[in-house]
Amino acid sequence: MSYDKEFDASGLSCPLPVVKTKKALADMASGQVLRVVATDPGSVGDMQAFTEQTGHTLLSSTTENKKYVFMIRKA
Repeated sequence: MSYDKEFDASGLSCPLPVVKTKKALADMASGQVLRVVATDPGSVGDMQAFTEQTGHTLLSSTTENKKYVFMIRKA
């Protein structure tokens, strides 16, 4: 899947992956896709809740090389 921007939240603990994801989305245009890589297992539920609350779309939530990868389309 193609994306417009990537943010690496590896090593960050809750709530920082979501806080920094929100900041990364701020300067993106509506419809653009952000790829987020995180190592915190809690980020799986956090990203789901974040996208539901903000109106962004969680396109995918996968695991690659023991890291969690999220594709988020900005609302």
